[in-house]
Amino acid sequence: MFGWEFPPHNSGGLGVACYGLSKALAQDGVRISFVLPKKMEVSADFLKLVFASPGEIKLEFFNSLLSPYLSAESYLSRRAASESGLYGDSLFAEVERYAALAGAIADQEDFNIIHAHDWLSFLAGIEAKKRSGKPLVVHVHATEYDRTGDGVINPFVYKIEREGMTKADKIIAVSDFTKNKIVEKYGIDPRKVMVVYNGDDPSSASGEMSGESLLSRMKEAGFKIVLFVGRFTLQKGPDYFLRAAKKVLEIEPDVFFAMVGSGDMEGQLRQEAGALGISGRVVFTGFLRGGELAEAFRAADVLVMPSVSEPFGIVPLESLRNGTPVIISKQSGVSEVIRQALKIDFWDVDEMANKIVAVLRHPPLSEQLARDGQAEAAAATWESAAEKCINIYQKLLTAN
Repeated sequence: MFGWEFPPHNSGGLGVACYGLSKALAQDGVRISFVLPKKMEVSADFLKLVFASPGEIKLEFFNSLLSPYLSAESYLSRRAASESGLYGDSLFAEVERYAALAGAIADQEDFNIIHAHDWLSFLAGIEAKKRSGKPLVVHVHATEYDRTGDGVINPFVYKIEREGMTKADKIIAVSDFTKNKIVEKYGIDPRKVMVVYNGDDPSSASGEMSGESLLSRMKEAGFKIVLFVGRFTLQKGPDYFLRAAKKVLEIEPDVFFAMVGSGDMEGQLRQEAGALGISGRVVFTGFLRGGELAEAFRAADVLVMPSVSEPFGIVPLESLRNGTPVIISKQSGVSEVIRQALKIDFWDVDEMANKIVAVLRHPPLSEQLARDGQAEAAAATWESAAEKCINIYQKLLTAN
């Protein structure tokens, strides 16, 4: 299995998904060699603890500057800061170098199926298939159209995505929303694409909750808290969140808007909060994980996920697990799983503001959304996702 992140060294949902799915597969007896693009401080004890099961997971590393959500420009910045001359001259050269190294790893490993996550690993998966003759499954967590908000796409990324989908034996899409994009934008036969929804891992909220965080203190002081959790990128719609915040504060002044995460739009968002005149009511917490993130969910009155194009979206599941109702974009895959949520078009900041105010003002509505949504979120498990993946594996192996 080719991946990019592995908690606690993750910067987004892709790492969470790889962790949750791998853990569930291992518990079902699947043996996994999980390839990461760079050496990380992951101890054997940690892996044994997390994956203690009848199955087994083995981690392989090679030196690379690749990581999820990396742009061509940020890759060049990383390469300039590196003292090694080992890496490729561009992001795309590095992706090709990864593919060559993946072929060598495939020669050494004993496996039956190749499972590659997202475009950076697709060429690696193709090379491993070429070397081994084993079936290839590509797992699409996001497309270039999602990352650009259906704007101007990078043709090189599109080419790799399409090549991976074309040469794969099966494609896993994280939602029907994503499957439809794969079929419409990449010209793939819909019979080749299987939908496997992401899950939620209740044990992922590890760490102690102090009850003394800034958001907890705000809550105790009587303020309402509206939460955003995600990368600060165009795809996630954080700018729409701020515009809705402005409208909410015109009606409900005793509200704080907490933005949990980081990303290349952070400077722009801070400036926009100032320009809107609401910087005193917007809190940037930075990236949170474990107990700190769980505490943020529990302090909040409502989570808003205003994504422009969200293939799935694990954050609403995490929020509901912690008892906090959610407002989610209609342009998301998780809206297919969580029906007991208020839903908005990402661009409709007036309706977003109206729904935020409704949840804040009406406790019975908030309680119903939290209760019913929590039951739906509990049904979205990595065990169910693993079962579907194993079924895909078995059919491919039988066909071969």
